[in-house]
Amino acid sequence: MGVDPGNSGAVAFFFPSHHDRVSVDDFPLAHGQICGGQLYDRIRQMAPDVAIVELVHAMPGQGVSSTFTFGRAFGTVVGVIQAAGVPLHFVSPRKWKNHFGLSSDKEASRELALRLFPKTQEHFRLKKHHGRAEAALIALYGARAILTQRAA
Repeated sequence: MGVDPGNSGAVAFFFPSHHDRVSVDDFPLAHGQICGGQLYDRIRQMAPDVAIVELVHAMPGQGVSSTFTFGRAFGTVVGVIQAAGVPLHFVSPRKWKNHFGLSSDKEASRELALRLFPKTQEHFRLKKHHGRAEAALIALYGARAILTQRAA
């Protein structure tokens, strides 16, 4: 499972036996906040072996209110994953993006997801779907880097 955190982020489920597809969901929202109960139900339904969450920090120049909102969303996601009993790993944006040869250009992430997951391209059709694309790529990174290490 890969997570691009934040209210506009997404969660993706990648299963190595179906390497050309991925299941992606925008975070369920209630009153402008991530709905932990719905997210928990989805995680339990998909039963991932591991969760890879992008480790993010406050950005310079970001307002106090938006920083608080983002931090609350990040905390909700981490808490729900832990409550679901899924092993949790964090990865920096630099690390997973370097793995794929990506820069900070979100459009490049979306274009790569379109190529890597041809059977589920509908998840990434629009430019605004970059969060979905990044969640999918984080999930694939986790399958390649984290699960491979665990199997060795």
